[in-house]
Amino acid sequence: MAHSNPSVSNTGLKPKPRLSISQIVFMSFGFLGIQFGFALQNGNTSRILRSFGADVEQLPMFWIVAPLVGMIVQPLIGHYSDNTWTRIGRRKPYFLVGAILSSAALIFLPNAGSLSTIVPALWMGAGMVMMMDASFNVAMEPFRALVADNLPDAQRTSGFAVQTFLIGIGAVVGSELPSFLANHGFSQEAGASGVADNIRYSFYIGAAVFMAAILVTVFFSKEYSPKQYEQFHGKKDADAPKAAVTDIFQDFAKMPKTMKQLGLVQFFSWFALFSMWVFTTDAVATHVYGLTGEYAKSVAYNDAGNKVSSAFGTYNLVAAVYALMLPIVAKLLGRKGTHAFSLFAGGVGLISIFFIKDPEMLKFSMIGIGLAWASILAMPYVILSGAIPAGKLGIYMGIFNFFITLPQIINSIGGGWIVKYLYGGQSIYAIVLAGFFMICAAISVLFVYDAGAIKDK
Repeated sequence: MAHSNPSVSNTGLKPKPRLSISQIVFMSFGFLGIQFGFALQNGNTSRILRSFGADVEQLPMFWIVAPLVGMIVQPLIGHYSDNTWTRIGRRKPYFLVGAILSSAALIFLPNAGSLSTIVPALWMGAGMVMMMDASFNVAMEPFRALVADNLPDAQRTSGFAVQTFLIGIGAVVGSELPSFLANHGFSQEAGASGVADNIRYSFYIGAAVFMAAILVTVFFSKEYSPKQYEQFHGKKDADAPKAAVTDIFQDFAKMPKTMKQLGLVQFFSWFALFSMWVFTTDAVATHVYGLTGEYAKSVAYNDAGNKVSSAFGTYNLVAAVYALMLPIVAKLLGRKGTHAFSLFAGGVGLISIFFIKDPEMLKFSMIGIGLAWASILAMPYVILSGAIPAGKLGIYMGIFNFFITLPQIINSIGGGWIVKYLYGGQSIYAIVLAGFFMICAAISVLFVYDAGAIKDK
């Protein structure tokens, strides 16, 4: 099997061996834990902050810490993981550090209210969100680079599909856990901490799952040694830049054409996703459940939150199944066609929430969103991985994160103002706008230059 880059085949470099399905699963298993934590964060952070006193139009500004931290952390982690070689591996040290810090943040966030005598609960909660997201990014960023490190080009679509499947499984369980605990005796009344028991214990379980899943990857997967890496990619420059910030800016200026074009697709996609994560709970509470007034600490609001969290579980379940089908769909529609179709389905799903009056119908809207989510987690990276130098996979995967964080930052700054002053506090319209942005992403992907397009075998 020849390497995807024709020039490499003439250099005498060895082709990377194909990996078995079990090897791919172990290599990506940590992502199950990461997404378990992300699902808890995405489905419950808004209602936790609301219970601490945040107004709905303030939510985007509290969520802004996540993309800001990601914009800084991911390129730095990408740079250093590209240039790190330790006894336990190249990427694994970052998995471990990120897992430890993430587990601690998952435990402390729902207990921020208990420390309100020292720092206001709302600000303590926002601080824990920042710590959580920074830690998630430390653990997550090297995983995508690890897949690109270890897999030959012909297996990359399959590799990212397996990764997306594991992401889906973790997210399904994490999303459903608050409702499951509520249905099995855990209180939904806000206790002394300001957060209901079903939410607090969900986060505790999430911390344990996060750590355990990362350890599976650390102990049961392998990374190539520097000598082996050279056989597949060539000798790495011994005098590689040590100034991370300078290196990042230099690589940013040299980013491939494909990355720039994918940047527009990512902007529309992640603007939409951010709106969905921030506003869906309040949109459903007011537009579907009909709640008004000071409802943020009510049992009815927690019911709406549980329904949204379960609905998010539905889209993650759809994503997990669809992820396994992506290699087949990509052969039929091509990489760009697959991503465009999936994003369009997501846009339709988001817009359909406006027409829902029965909360049980939410799960049908989530089908289209699940197709989009699976594709967003896989196809841009498949397209991108064939367009960047092997020795720069970590740094460019980190730089690519700019196109994920920037739209979230813009949404954080302007989204709350739009909801308050243009939508009259009706957050359902933020969800509708998100749907149209997802459709814009579907259109823009058709204009991306896919330099490394190949058929998976």
